[in-house]
Amino acid sequence: MDVSTTGPRDQRRCLVLDIPVDACRDVTSAAIGLHADGGGQIVTLNAEMTMVARRNRELGDVIRAADLVVPDGAGVVWALGRQGVRVRRSPGIELAWSLLNYAAAHGWRVALLGASPDVMERLSARLDQQLPSLQLVFAEHGYQEEHAWPELEARLGRHRPDLVLVALGVPRQELWIQRNRAQLPGLWMGVGGSFDVWSGTKTRAPAWTSRLQMEWLYRLLQDPRRWKRYLVLPQFAWSVLRRG
Repeated sequence: MDVSTTGPRDQRRCLVLDIPVDACRDVTSAAIGLHADGGGQIVTLNAEMTMVARRNRELGDVIRAADLVVPDGAGVVWALGRQGVRVRRSPGIELAWSLLNYAAAHGWRVALLGASPDVMERLSARLDQQLPSLQLVFAEHGYQEEHAWPELEARLGRHRPDLVLVALGVPRQELWIQRNRAQLPGLWMGVGGSFDVWSGTKTRAPAWTSRLQMEWLYRLLQDPRRWKRYLVLPQFAWSVLRRG
């Protein structure tokens, strides 16, 4: 069965292991449509986050309440395919970059939060070169002292940005977004390690690893400390297969 249109944003909500994910023909168009409707939270779902959300009720509730849940990982796309729902994998880093380009072209106010001070400094400089028309109204690293967060969050809110990209890691970034976007407009999206890649601090996995569904191995070789995180991948596959 093909993805069917069920609303103005061409978005159909499905479930993978009881965690919601949206099937869309074009996730960028769906996100821009969400902005036109007043904004909301975007979550990028992969197999690892799915398994974490099954154990972490707070994260699961955030994903269920999110306005757009994008099939970021190959495992999620595979699980949807087993249900007869055919979608393309939509990496969050690509969606976020598309939104930054759209923001630059349409005068959106953009806010960035997260990563290290060095990464944020490099990223801000690179964006100034690559997207000179981007209205970057807020750019703060994520290594803040506990007492600094309330003032930082209040300052962010006063800017009323159109697009907020948050790189604090899963699940912290998703929980932080839900707590802070209430009553505020714009698109709010967790982007994980995207700032590291955009700043040039890290290299994204080559395209061939994506075609072979081996990006996880490339990331593991870059950072062997991630090995425990990938133990959930066979658990995810087995859980999907058991569902039939």
